[in-house]
Amino acid sequence: MKSEKNIQHELFQRYPQNPILTVESWPYRANSVFNAAAVEIKGSVLLLARVEDFRGISHLTAARSSDGITDWEIDEKPTFVHQPDKHPEEIWGIEDPRITWIDSMNKWAICYTAFSVGGPLVSLALTSDFKTFERLGPVMPPDDKDAALFPVQFDGRWAMLHRPAGRSPLLGAHIWISFSPDLKHWGDHQEIINARQGAWWDANKIGLCAPPMATEEGWLILYHGVRNTASGCIYRLGLALLDIDEPTRIIRRTDEWIFGPQAHYEREGDVDDVVFPCGWFRKDEKVYMYYGASDSYLCLAIADYNELLDFIMSCPSGNNG
Repeated sequence: MKSEKNIQHELFQRYPQNPILTVESWPYRANSVFNAAAVEIKGSVLLLARVEDFRGISHLTAARSSDGITDWEIDEKPTFVHQPDKHPEEIWGIEDPRITWIDSMNKWAICYTAFSVGGPLVSLALTSDFKTFERLGPVMPPDDKDAALFPVQFDGRWAMLHRPAGRSPLLGAHIWISFSPDLKHWGDHQEIINARQGAWWDANKIGLCAPPMATEEGWLILYHGVRNTASGCIYRLGLALLDIDEPTRIIRRTDEWIFGPQAHYEREGDVDDVVFPCGWFRKDEKVYMYYGASDSYLCLAIADYNELLDFIMSCPSGNNG
């Protein structure tokens, strides 16, 4: 029999009462709730959750909690819905938000996936209260998703991580960075974190999870890798570290995954074997990671901040693809 020491190597520990939110918690009818952005606001936690209705179309709804775990107050109706009449790129819904605080604007920036006729694409919206939203519209063409902004500018330009997908599966799907002077027009596109090849857990297809986290060692990046198996795909998580001043330069990258589907609510659902975080934040010496499980539930896992940094600094340098 394998020892616990041999099989338990994950850096994030699941909240024992997971899932923390399900459709049974919701104030209106829905099929599933998952993949929530997460931010801390004045000591409370706000989740902007992806909610799928019974048509299969998704929208976003806010849930608030004083401790980020229990006693959630959920908006009685959808908070941010698709508007295909004004924004045709949202015809089949909006999905998987990531939120970044922009101090110079005194606003939150939300990168989200708009599901257009041409495929998923990256759209951007601004808000100060999560009640009204200013859409900036599409900022990346399809097929593109898994996007988040850095909270600061680099040489006067904003930076965004995102994941365009090649039309051929042989080309793979990798994490890119792009730059903009105004959050509207984007260029200087560069591929920075490559999906590996062969038998790796993150071979052929990877994507950004939560927004970049500033640390004393650099920008900590949480990403997912997709392993294709005979029984379907497995979504697992890894870390990378980017230079704090030159985010195009990758410093470290994990070889092993740090978190993957093990619990029954992660292994069985609308999409089996998926853990998919869209939000995390540091509180004191802990990192709270909110993730979708099997495209059906919202869950929480917590890591020690210093352990994350120690681990990533022990990993190989560069892209090690």
